[in-house]
Parts: sequence; C-alpha cells; structure tokens
Amino acid sequence: MHTDSPRKASPRSIVIWTLVALIAAAGWSVLALSRGEEVSAAWMVAAALGSYAIAYRFYAKFIAHKVLRVDKNRATPAERLNNGIDFHPTDRRVLLGHHFAAIAGAGPLVGPVLAAQMGYLPGTIWIIVGVILAGAVQDMVVLFFSTRRDGRSLGQMAREEIGPFGGAAALIAAFAIMIILLGVLALVVVNALAQSPWGTFSIAMTVPIALLMGFYLRVLRPGRVAEVSLIGVALLLFALVAGRWVAESSWADTFTLAPSTLVIWLVAYGFIASILPVWMLLAPRDYLSTFMKIGTIGLLAVGVVVSLPTLKMDPVTDFASRGDGPVFAGALFPFVFITIACGALSGFHSLIASGTTPKMIQKETQIRMIGYGSMLMESSVAVMALIAASVIDPGLYFAMNAPAGVIGDTVQNASQVVGSWGYQISPGDLAAAAKNVEEASLLSRTGGAPTLAIGVSEIFSDVTGDGLRAFWYHFAIMFEALFILTALDAGTRVGRFMLQDTLGNLYKPFKDVSWKPGLVITSGIVCGLWGYFLWVGVHEPLGGINQLFPIFGISNQLLAAVALAVCTTLLVKSGRLKWAWITGVPLVWDATVTLTASWQKVFSSDPRVGFFKQRSIYQDGIDRGELVAPAKNMDDMHTIVTNSTVDGVLTAVLALLIVVVIADATRVCIRHIRRPALSTLSEAPYVESQIVAPAGLIPTREEKEEVRDAVGAEPRG
Repeated sequence: MHTDSPRKASPRSIVIWTLVALIAAAGWSVLALSRGEEVSAAWMVAAALGSYAIAYRFYAKFIAHKVLRVDKNRATPAERLNNGIDFHPTDRRVLLGHHFAAIAGAGPLVGPVLAAQMGYLPGTIWIIVGVILAGAVQDMVVLFFSTRRDGRSLGQMAREEIGPFGGAAALIAAFAIMIILLGVLALVVVNALAQSPWGTFSIAMTVPIALLMGFYLRVLRPGRVAEVSLIGVALLLFALVAGRWVAESSWADTFTLAPSTLVIWLVAYGFIASILPVWMLLAPRDYLSTFMKIGTIGLLAVGVVVSLPTLKMDPVTDFASRGDGPVFAGALFPFVFITIACGALSGFHSLIASGTTPKMIQKETQIRMIGYGSMLMESSVAVMALIAASVIDPGLYFAMNAPAGVIGDTVQNASQVVGSWGYQISPGDLAAAAKNVEEASLLSRTGGAPTLAIGVSEIFSDVTGDGLRAFWYHFAIMFEALFILTALDAGTRVGRFMLQDTLGNLYKPFKDVSWKPGLVITSGIVCGLWGYFLWVGVHEPLGGINQLFPIFGISNQLLAAVALAVCTTLLVKSGRLKWAWITGVPLVWDATVTLTASWQKVFSSDPRVGFFKQRSIYQDGIDRGELVAPAKNMDDMHTIVTNSTVDGVLTAVLALLIVVVIADATRVCIRHIRRPALSTLSEAPYVESQIVAPAGLIPTREEKEEVRDAVGAEPRG
C-alpha cells in the first residue's frame, strides 16, 4: 500500500533541487576534468553530498514506495512479537543511530585510505556511485524483506526462499564470513586501544552511559529521546575530555592494557551485549556513539569547506594500471572494488539489516530512512576518509602505508624508497611529521587508521591552529576504535541470531531467538569462535585473525552477492519481476568483481597476489633451508605456508559456495517465471499496526497531526 500520494512539485522545490543538481555536477566536473591543476577537496564534498541528496529524495523514494510498496498500516515484528529482549519497537531516531553505528565499522575508515594508492578518482567514483546504486539499495531491500519475515536472518531467508541446497550454502558462507569479519574488526579495536589509556577509558565509559540512557528511556522518562540525547552527549564529551586527564594521571597504568587483556574484555563485552535486552545496552550505546561519529564527520566536512585543503594525491596513480602498489598488490580492477567495501557495498550490512534492526523498527515506512539513509551516512564517512588520505603529502602517505620490509625502518631508507616511486619526501619531513603528533615514528603504520588520523589532524589544525595537531591525531585514533566497537557488539548479536536460525532447523526451540538457553549457548559459541582467532592473532604475529585478514575484503563482497541474490529472488517471487534489475544489476557487477578477485587470489602467478604461488615460494625456501623475507626464522616460514594454504582454500570454498547460491537463485527465478504456481513465499501474515510514528527524521505536517490524534484518542484493541 502506498503511504503518500504523488504531489506536484512546487516552484520552490524545483529551484532547490536544480541547485543541488548543479552543485553535484560542478563537483564531478572539476574532479573528472582537472589535468595537473590544483583541486580543492571541497569539490569532492560537493559531488558527494549533492549526489546523496538526489539519490535519497528520488531513487530511494521510488524503490520504497513504487517497488517495495511499504505499508504504514502493516505491523512490524517489533510490534507483533514485542518481548523486550530482541523484539522491541524503537524510536526511529534511536534506531537510525543503532543501525548506522552497527554497520559503520572499520571499513569506511580504512578501505578508502588503502585504496588511495590508486589515486583519489577511482575511489571517489566507486564510493558514491556504488552506494547509490548498490550498497544502499541492498541494505534497504534486505531490511524490508527481513521485516516482512519476522526479522529472519539472511541465511535463513535464503534457505526458505531459494531452497535447502542453495540455502545451506548461504547459511554456511554467511556464518563463516561473519566470524572472519568480527575477528578482523576486533583486532582493529585491540590495535587501536593497546597501550592507550585515553582511548580505553573513554570507550569503557560509553558502557555505563549507555546503560543509564537505556533505563532512562525505558523506565524513568519513556519517549523523551531529545532529553536523553542531551544527557548522553554531555556525558560522552566529558568522558572524552576525562580520558586525556586519566592518561596524564596516576590512573594511566590502570587503563593501559596489554593486547591479551583487551581480548578478554572484548569477548566478555561481546557476550554480555549479545544476551542483554536490546533496549538496555546495545541500542543506546550505538545511538550514543553515532553522535560522536556524525559530529566528527560533519566537523570534518565543515573543516574542508573552511580550510579548502588541496588534494595532493594524483587523480589516478601509475600503480592503478601496473598493479604493483606497495599498500596492496593487484590492478585497479578488481581490487579497488574489493578494498573499498563498506562505504560503497558491504555484505556485512545485510547481516545487520536482517539481524537486530528488523526486530526493532516501528513502521515499514521508516525502512527508507534507516536502510538507505544510514548507508549514505556511512558513504560520507568513506569520502571523508579518502579526503584525509589525499590531502596529506603523498610521500608521507606511502611511507606510512608501505610495509617495513619494503621501505626499511629508518627515515633515510624510507625517503629513498618512496622517492624511487616518484613521491619525494625528505628524512627531516618524515621525522617532523611524527614529532608534530607526538609519535616516535610514522613509518609503516599500516592498516589505514593512523593515515586517517594524520589527515584529520591536518584538516582540523588548519582551522584550530597547529598547537592542537597532536590532540586531533590522538582524538581520531580513539574515534576509530569507538566506530569499530559498535559494529562488534551488534555483529556478535547478529551472529547469535544466525546460529540460532541455523540450529533451529535441527532443534525447534532455537527458532525462538529469545529462548534463554539457546540465547546463552549461541552467544558463547559465536564469542568463542571470533575470540579464538583474535587471541591467536594477538599472540602470533602471523596467526589467528592475521591469517584471515587477507580474505577480509573478498569475503565481505562475496556476502553482498548472497544478499543481492536473495533480494533479486524475492523481488521475482513476490510479483516484482519488472523491478528485479534494481538488485539484479548490482548482483551481476558484484559477482563479476568478486569472483574475478577470488580467481586471481587463488591462481595468480604473482606471489603478492596469489595465495598458492606465495605458498610454493616459501615451501621451496623451507626445502632449501633458506629464509625468505619477511620471515625472520623457520617457524615464520612454516606459518606463512600454513596461512597461504588456509587463505587459498578458504577463498576457493567461499567463492564456490557463492556460485552455488547464485546458480540456485537463478534456477528458482526461472522456475517462478515459467510456473508461478510452484512458488511459495514465507512472508508473515498481515496484522494491522496500532503504532503511529513518522517515517522520516523530521515529521511532516500530516504526521504531526496523526501523532496528535493518536495521543488524544482512546487506546485501541
């Protein structure tokens, strides 16, 4: 059912949207047509924000109302199955914060920074075009279909709608990929917080603040979202400032934790966040962290517009065509599209959109804002990360992101090697850059996070003065840890839902995701699995999750292929065949890119790309009794052989599972087109909604009247 009738655009609306389109067009034109002249980062902001606004206003609205036909009168699982644990109707503003915080992990911060080695233009195009046509569409459509199916997980939807064979492949692939993603996210948190009392204290404080907010909204002052938001933000800002006091006080040692201690705390936190009622800790903590995330990214955008920094990275570097970049090996196609996942298209999001969020959404009409809108917000984070990496000196960028085995461990060596790539930076400049942010060295600070922090400090110090450069650098490092932790807690809960759905096929009580024994058992298994890989990764530099890190990007994009295959199948089976291209086209693109990357990672003869080629080189070294860099001893040599074997086999198996899912989904779609009567849909029955709530962030005049009427009326039912 349509929730709003088409209205004729007013002259004012036409003028506003024409201006927005012109701003976006001007931004794109400058970025695409510049040849050697200086380009301000403000044009990237203009291209991004203008494109997002048009996409949300027109394309997202078209999909929500014309294709999906969202119905404001249909009760959601949160309303029908409300039990105060997993199913709980949540104010759209809090849920927007939770969903954004849950999907926006390390990816939108780290991926674009790494991809900057190809130049700023390929990454910008993929981040903006990819999110509008693929990423945000996937998130919104998965959220819609999961909401119509009692909040079913992606794997379970695949099993019910595609069939037991393709569905089993999807269940196995989705759960295995989820564990890999959670382990990698956790490792980034450990690396960011280890030996950092400021970051550890500030992030630890978000837990009691969130508990206070949860009880405030549930018990003390229900419905007072604005009130609790002000309290939460004030306490969060205090925790940030107090973190620096703690770091400079006698308490510093208490909050200076070793990586192994952090692993134990993270696993314990993940377990508790997974089993507590969603209103108590998870939703308010994610909502709280969203203020910091959006506030920081918004300030970055303002900083870019005020200081107008120049993009110093080339639009397209030589590494894009040669494929021998020091940050990651491989050509522009397919590896830019694998490296930049979150921010453009991310399979992890489909797990959140079929995990916590559909069990909390009040109205179907809010799917556009929460599904499509959150993904646009994440994409803006990715654009800001790419800007941060592109406004710093390219010589510094490559010195920070190239491994120590390539550039050495002295500023003299690094300067020479980076200079041989065509990017000049003196040893003195490298030393000064580290000193400016109160770090001993910035060489080989790989992983993307420190580069983003340098870019953030560059932009903010242009506005606030050079004296605060070190403050902004350390603030950005902590900001990233907060970003990632919110994806970890929601991800663990979603992993629990996935395992419960899977085990529910064998033992019925697990189907009830709020069944206490099942809830505790599955949370323990999920935390134990990613916790094991994390523990080994922390204690063995080449083991555990470090072993799985190379397949992080590919597995994430393979998962997106599963999500888009399920969405396309459901569009076809639910009578929307003429609109199946909306997810079908992104599916073809994603499958082409990801399966190409998987093939290269398995079969490439370049040892920096192909896992099995790398394995053979190190195995030959072992047979000859010779060390091959970067291995420091024979134990390292054996570990690298094991890692490359595991990575190669896992990549091949995951790619094969995804091919099975896509093939089975294609079979189901063709069968439905030929003989629709054979198809069944597992959609929950229609129940009329008793909740009245606005669709968007700002209620329309009609929605305000509806809410007023509902408050004044007698309770129904």
